[in-house]
Amino acid sequence: MNSFGRIFRVSIYGESHGTGVGVVLDGVPAGIPLDVSDFAADIERRRAGKPGTTPRAEKDQPQLLNGVFEGYTTGFPLHIHFANKDTDSKSYDNLKFVPRPGHSDFTAYKKHAAYNDYRGGGHFSGRITVGIVAAGVVAKKLIGQMDVQAKLLHAGGNTDTVSAAVKAQQDRDSLGGLAEVRVNNVPAGLGEPFFGSVESTISQLIFSVPGTKGIEFGTGFGCASMHGSEFNDEFITADGKTKTNHSGGINGGITNSNEIVFKVAIRPTSSIGKTQHSVNLKTGEIEELGIRGRHDACIALRFPPVLEAMTAIAMADLLAISQFTNSKATVKER
Repeated sequence: MNSFGRIFRVSIYGESHGTGVGVVLDGVPAGIPLDVSDFAADIERRRAGKPGTTPRAEKDQPQLLNGVFEGYTTGFPLHIHFANKDTDSKSYDNLKFVPRPGHSDFTAYKKHAAYNDYRGGGHFSGRITVGIVAAGVVAKKLIGQMDVQAKLLHAGGNTDTVSAAVKAQQDRDSLGGLAEVRVNNVPAGLGEPFFGSVESTISQLIFSVPGTKGIEFGTGFGCASMHGSEFNDEFITADGKTKTNHSGGINGGITNSNEIVFKVAIRPTSSIGKTQHSVNLKTGEIEELGIRGRHDACIALRFPPVLEAMTAIAMADLLAISQFTNSKATVKER
């Protein structure tokens, strides 16, 4: 599925080497100030062309096609489009029937009966995340005082992330990375138990980002080797503040007013310069595969604004659901 959300609904579209990519947002209230310049900072953070990233240089100028009038949202679906201008599709000709190891080429071929657009990864490409970042800019306007910040902690175990990525690029290889996301000024009471939990809502979106392979909230996997007396977060104020934050700001799937904290494991980019082996899906024969084209040595370098966007989208929908639920309860109470 290419859509997420119950009230704040996000739908993505496009392919890496198609005419363009973008996003359609439903559930955006009328009267939110919105201008093309609002997108500049986060799009620049995601932009390619920096050391360790792909040299593909798309301008990424957002086109606000629908849902904005005279500088404000109209309350109707908001359509944001990004044109693809700097493509080089011939570099992917050898991948039509020979899938890249670790990439979605094989699974896309099987799922879509060989009708998938394999150029640049098609709809599975990280290119699609520019629309997600745009959606995140809007979502950040909807979540009030909540502040979402993400940063890359290391790339391939090295805290000098850019130098590590450049070295991998020189070696015709790639690196993974570890990112951290923090959400501050979170009100208590957002989220639902079980299927609508804050963790499951955020995780669904984070795992939708190409390259995500793991997530942990608070102390995460470390809790498996702890005692309850160590892990439990003792309350210190009546508004829910706790002495520690091993649970990452969430209890029972619901926010407890503490900072939401989680980490994300990002895999190494699958497209590398070193020769690999794969199978020809037409002949069944094993072949040597040399990957051409322009690729990130460390896609994790461009992850932080995408993770912020996905988190803001999750919080915007959870907040809208909470407001809707509370308004129903108030009406019923009367």
